[in-house]
Amino acid sequence: MVRHIIYYFGKEVKGFYEMNTKTKKLVIASLMAGIVCVATMIIKIPSPLKGYVNLGDCIVLVSGWMLLPSYGFLASGVGSALADILSGYVIYAPATFLIKGAMSLIAFCLYKLLQKKLGSLPSLIISGIISEITMILGYYIFEGFMYGFIPSALNIPANGIQGIFGLIIGVVLIKIFKKSKISLE
Repeated sequence: MVRHIIYYFGKEVKGFYEMNTKTKKLVIASLMAGIVCVATMIIKIPSPLKGYVNLGDCIVLVSGWMLLPSYGFLASGVGSALADILSGYVIYAPATFLIKGAMSLIAFCLYKLLQKKLGSLPSLIISGIISEITMILGYYIFEGFMYGFIPSALNIPANGIQGIFGLIIGVVLIKIFKKSKISLE
């Protein structure tokens, strides 16, 4: 009911539905951070070295492909780090912030670079694969310093599986968004 009242009376107020572009981008990035957090927390499968496999990567990639680089970096990094903090993996949060932010940034840059040469789908796949490799290497290095590099190798397959599912679901989501003409930029 309140929505209908705002709609009918809001039409008469000039600029009621207009929002500053910077504010809109900030709100969308914040929303994406929340979605990254929820997607990361909703399904958690423990991995061998105290980490966990999750679905957050698909939204990290979507953030990279759809948001401007700084907004995508922050949405992905903050959302993923927040999921670590809320899930009891606080020690992972700083590394997660950097790794997931870098994934989003790489997805954006490679997609934009390759899109004109290769087209949309190959660019999504290649940028997603490189982003996921970044995630696997990032956690391997981080856990290598924490637990040793040989034990840290135990998480590579789990992170690889997470990356594959993240890439597949991310590509499907971005194709649905583009088909529906949903744009976050």
